[in-house]
Amino acid sequence: MIDLRDLRERPDRYREGARLKKIDVEIDRLLDLDARRRAIVTELESARAEQNRIAKETGPEIGRLAGAIKKAEGVERAALEARLNELKARPAALKARVQELEAQSASLDPEIASLLLQVPLPPDPDVPRGESSDDNVELRRWNPPGFDAGVPFAEQRGFAPRTHLEIVERLGLADFERGVKLAGSRSYVLRGDGARLHHAVLRYALDFIAAKGFTPLTVPVLVREEAMVGTGFFPAGREQAYHVAETSRGGGYDLFLTGTGEVSLMGLHAGEILDEADLPLRYCTVSTCFRREAGAAGKDTAGLYRIHQFDKVEQVVICRPDEAESRRQHAEMIGSVEEFLRSLGLPYRLLQCCTADLGPKNADMVDVECWMPGRGEDARGAYGETHSASRLYDFQCRRLNMRTRPGGAGGRGETAFCHSLNNTVAASPRLLIPLLEIHQNADGTVTVPEPLRAYMGGTATIG
Repeated sequence: MIDLRDLRERPDRYREGARLKKIDVEIDRLLDLDARRRAIVTELESARAEQNRIAKETGPEIGRLAGAIKKAEGVERAALEARLNELKARPAALKARVQELEAQSASLDPEIASLLLQVPLPPDPDVPRGESSDDNVELRRWNPPGFDAGVPFAEQRGFAPRTHLEIVERLGLADFERGVKLAGSRSYVLRGDGARLHHAVLRYALDFIAAKGFTPLTVPVLVREEAMVGTGFFPAGREQAYHVAETSRGGGYDLFLTGTGEVSLMGLHAGEILDEADLPLRYCTVSTCFRREAGAAGKDTAGLYRIHQFDKVEQVVICRPDEAESRRQHAEMIGSVEEFLRSLGLPYRLLQCCTADLGPKNADMVDVECWMPGRGEDARGAYGETHSASRLYDFQCRRLNMRTRPGGAGGRGETAFCHSLNNTVAASPRLLIPLLEIHQNADGTVTVPEPLRAYMGGTATIG
């Protein structure tokens, strides 16, 4: 969520940010409602102050008149009663006006809150402008020794590459037919060495990032709506989430299946004031993730690329509210992922996402794509996204009311909203696609990268 005060002071920054991100939001409507509410609040405060003044000034007089009425008779009593009623009417009229103003202010709150949640975080000035993901900019690429993603696979290896679908079928690593029978389209069952390789990737990724100083946590994958709103996945991404309607069967609140461990890792400290000395907080988790893939009909429907359920090792950083610090943490995250992919011998490239591909909550985002020899038109090979590293500044922490103050909750300094970042360490089974296709052999077997062998009981070759 953005700072409403900053929106008032710099509305053009947010209008331009929404335009660059291709997000339609009624910023002028929000500003108009906010101005109306502030005018009402100003009048309300004035009315309350007048209430207090009148009560202070007329209280003694009302008491005196009440006493005098008891002793008076006839015309004098009538005059005193009229005066008393006049004094009582003034605060009564103000009370009615205060209640009316309170109702007017409250009636504006829901629409203001709804619109405020829709305003995206403006992209950083150094993010390239673009109209779609086609305008993302390649930053750099890496190839393992003896392989070049720019040269046909067959020329380098001496045989035509099999797609991951052909490999898993030949080696019995997955059962798509029974997965669909169980759960419908985009479902699968990993079996044998396919399941072992999947878990090896996740275990290695968790150990790898934990060794970088990230604290492993287990977190819920079923969360309240507040967690989805607080982390910025609602309202814009609501159609991608699986909804568990508990209230329809007597529950106190509905729940949602998370599409990333980021939701729960960030939600842990919602509503807290963190000691600045404890920052940055670095957390990681391995969790099952669920995405409806709404709007992706007919896109990557076969295989392990675009599926409804997968497992992911995710990392988040919660740091001081300082742009330079956020940028440094972002660069470290990306460097860690590059090191991870190099250790597995997977060719990759880094893409700087353009403004139109950032989504509502990111000031900057860098995607990492691995080379998949069997992907693309006529299976000639193509890069496919496997990781995404995001810098969000205080967007999430403002929604979550997560703040920091020098000296912690008992300190005397001003509080400020923390900054947050997140990144994929490894998502499987999607990462199995480049692993299987890059490390396939002419005889149909697959070589297991060295770092994964310990997690597979020493297995060096599949098949």
